[in-house]
Formats: sequence, C-alpha cells, structure tokens
Amino acid sequence: MTLDKKPLKEIIGKRVVTKDGKIIGVVKDITFETKTGELIQLVLRDPTPYTRNLNLEVSSAKDVLIPYNTIIAIGDFVVISEEDLA
Repeated sequence: MTLDKKPLKEIIGKRVVTKDGKIIGVVKDITFETKTGELIQLVLRDPTPYTRNLNLEVSSAKDVLIPYNTIIAIGDFVVISEEDLA
C-alpha cells in the first residue's frame, strides 16, 4: 500500500490507533534506512496498557516499535492494522 507523502513534523505527535479504534500510543519518532530512505518503524511514546498485549518489538531505550508496513492511513490519527502486527 502506498501512502501519500507526509512531512515528518506532521506525523510526530499523532495518536496511533488500530482500525477498530483501540489506542496504541503516540508517534515519538520514525526509523528509516539511511541509504534508501525506506521507512522501517514508528517509535511510540505513551503506549497504552492495551499495547502490552500485542507483543511488539521494544528498542534498547524501551520504546515500543510499530512496523511501518502495518500503517493503513495517516490523517488525524495514524491507523494501523492489528492483524499485520503478528
């Protein structure tokens, strides 16, 4: 799925939710491959208790990481597919 291009400053601070409306956290940062520019993960801040049940990768700084390929849409919220997290 190709998403419209968005400047990083428009994504930072957006709430991340599942397509069912469950709140996951807030975008803190984004990781990407420096050579290709390929986006890899969303770094979350303020993960909700629900997020602990999703068995997500955690960085060495204890930040929750969401694979970029799980993003369905970016608007008022960043919407992810919970099914694609597995």
